[in-house]
Amino acid sequence: MADEKIPAIPGEEEESYEPDLITLEDEDGKEHTFEVIDALTWNDTYYMALVPWVEDDAALAEADLELVIMKVGNDEEGEYMDVVEDDEEFLQVSKQFEERLNDLYDIQ
Repeated sequence: MADEKIPAIPGEEEESYEPDLITLEDEDGKEHTFEVIDALTWNDTYYMALVPWVEDDAALAEADLELVIMKVGNDEEGEYMDVVEDDEEFLQVSKQFEERLNDLYDIQ
């Protein structure tokens, strides 16, 4: 009995993958869509690891996606995202993400 497989419930479908997408506006006002692939808190600051969103699977296979790391902060207007400008901070946070994502993705 322990090795017996439990049959699927008729009509019950596997959940399909739904990417966590975010749209950011650059300094020129142009919008870019990214997929959030990871997030972490390091030294009491929240960071997100993003890659440019590629909807087409064929284009995705050919895409050379670069990891974008954003710092999430809060001010009187609410939550905002910004680039990590400090080189040492960026290096440390990048290492944290690399360790976390290395097993899941082909990181070079």
